[in-house]
Amino acid sequence: MLLRITEKAAKQILVSANSSGMQNLALRIAGLRVADGSIEYAMGFDEPAENDTRFAQHEVDILIAPTSTELLSGAVLDFDTPENETEPQFIFLNPNDPLFEPPEPD
Repeated sequence: MLLRITEKAAKQILVSANSSGMQNLALRIAGLRVADGSIEYAMGFDEPAENDTRFAQHEVDILIAPTSTELLSGAVLDFDTPENETEPQFIFLNPNDPLFEPPEPD
């Protein structure tokens, strides 16, 4: 699987789409390698382009451009509260990112 989204992330994506009137658009997810080798991420609702990889998970249509497929391959998008934070946020768990540290088992 190219990229997996958790059920918690999907629920928040659907809430965001509905509250912003974007429920008829897909979620575009992008990755960009920066100078230190890490990956920066971007997400937004968008129309599909001809060469996008398009798939659905948990009722969310997802778009990934060819320039991001290698960077996002095997990644997981979650929605949770990180350690030392007070608010939940989208979190990319990506083994392709040299700064990625797998979460501690519960």
